[in-house]
Amino acid sequence: MTQPDGGTPGAHRAVVFDMDGVLVDSEHLWERMWARFAAARGRTWTAEQTRQVQGMSAPEWSAFLTRFSLAEESASETERIVVDDMIVALEDGEIQLLPGAERMVLEVSDRTPIALASSAPRRLIDAVLDLHALSDRFTATISSAEVPRGKPSPDVYLTAANKLQRHPRECLAVEDSSNGLRSAAAAEMTVVAIPSSDYPPAEDALTGVSFVAADLDEVRVRLLESLTTPVAG
Repeated sequence: MTQPDGGTPGAHRAVVFDMDGVLVDSEHLWERMWARFAAARGRTWTAEQTRQVQGMSAPEWSAFLTRFSLAEESASETERIVVDDMIVALEDGEIQLLPGAERMVLEVSDRTPIALASSAPRRLIDAVLDLHALSDRFTATISSAEVPRGKPSPDVYLTAANKLQRHPRECLAVEDSSNGLRSAAAAEMTVVAIPSSDYPPAEDALTGVSFVAADLDEVRVRLLESLTTPVAG
């Protein structure tokens, strides 16, 4: 396969998106649910714990949360409780698309195959994309729970590239969190960062980034400029 230069306009043939903080406004909800679980067991969850688990797969963060909370539940039961709460939040209208996300997904998927590489568990990924009528736009969706290691390891992004039948260097990745940025860079993708003001990425995580965008409209323009000509059909 060809392996384009990450800085060359028009050199890329696919895009891989993160979900939380890139497509939907949900990072604060994860923090709320983790803190709620811990508080119910007499423990205080802070922003420091959130920074530690952001980007982890569901089995990883649920194990961390179980240990931190001194919970009697198993890690799998902890995961179920928290994800149930996230599903309720989604059904209550709390997990909305970020401004510009829908247009970005529609226009980019009209040009090239796209995938989702998320730390969210499968049932939440499917529920979010179904609710917002975007499921059919993605050639592939991968949860980091479905690969050996969660972010910052590159596994979820490498799997996405494989499912798209593209070399990772042919792919653009859009990420917001420190571990997500590290994961996409470790996979040798060209990384576009959309940093959150509430959960800003660490400086070292930005060293592997090709472009830092102020909003999703800027991300969309950058992606479209970086893609090859539209795929046939």
